[in-house]
Amino acid sequence: MVDISKMPGHLIRRLNQISVSVFADHMTRAGHDFTSVQFAALSTISANPGLDQATLAGLIAYDRATMGGVVDRLEAKQLLRRQVSATDRRARQLFLTEKGEQTLAALVPLVSDLQHDILQGLDDLEKQQLLALLEKATDAGNRLSRAPLQDKTPS
Repeated sequence: MVDISKMPGHLIRRLNQISVSVFADHMTRAGHDFTSVQFAALSTISANPGLDQATLAGLIAYDRATMGGVVDRLEAKQLLRRQVSATDRRARQLFLTEKGEQTLAALVPLVSDLQHDILQGLDDLEKQQLLALLEKATDAGNRLSRAPLQDKTPS
């Protein structure tokens, strides 16, 4: 019999469930209707104003097909705006609105604080070691993902 409780895939899936739950609980308690993917999108757009949706998907390793819904929801919340690209009329550039910048500024400390709850039970050294190993494993397996992380920021 196979003990799945010690398999990396099972443990990673469980830790992801914990992460999503902790994020949602903290957001709800703070009065925000936000997902971790929406936070990643806002943060990435803030750091790269004017990027397009496909580039955004690559920079946060998210499926291009579903990224449209994320952007739609952020636009509906008036946190970002789309603008037709001057160089490619088919592309839409993404920019945070003032409300989006203010919302992101309010979320950053909250998201920073909740990281502790995701890895509770680990001391600071263990957290650093786990994060280093997770980064190493995800970098090595990036090409195997259905939504690989693109390591280039737009110029």
